[in-house]
Amino acid sequence: MAKKIVFISFDYDNDRQYKNLLLAWDKNDEFDFELYDGSLKDAIDSNCAVYIKSRIKPLISKATHLLCIVGRGCGSNPWITWEVQTAVDLKKKLIGVKLEKSYVSPAVLRDNGASWAMSFTFDAIKKAVEQA
Repeated sequence: MAKKIVFISFDYDNDRQYKNLLLAWDKNDEFDFELYDGSLKDAIDSNCAVYIKSRIKPLISKATHLLCIVGRGCGSNPWITWEVQTAVDLKKKLIGVKLEKSYVSPAVLRDNGASWAMSFTFDAIKKAVEQA
């Protein structure tokens, strides 16, 4: 079976420690995580956004899955919404993992058949990736 390539969609300012944990788990050779590891402080409709999107879209294109870390501000983050919508448009498999049950998921993630990890653990995320 081919290795799964998972693009990580996350709020850089608030949830990068979870992204770092995923990258540590990446050492196990079961997944190959991809991400744009930069702060997306520019507005999604700014002039810089065109360049940023040109850097992110090829990473999503190369991925087999998109994993969205659903933190406090994820549901209203336009960059995360764009990343997930881009994955949907490219027919990628979606996975969501909520850091807290009360956190709001992006509608595009909820409405497009995402597989869900029930906790932020290696086993739960691995199971969700396998089921996606």
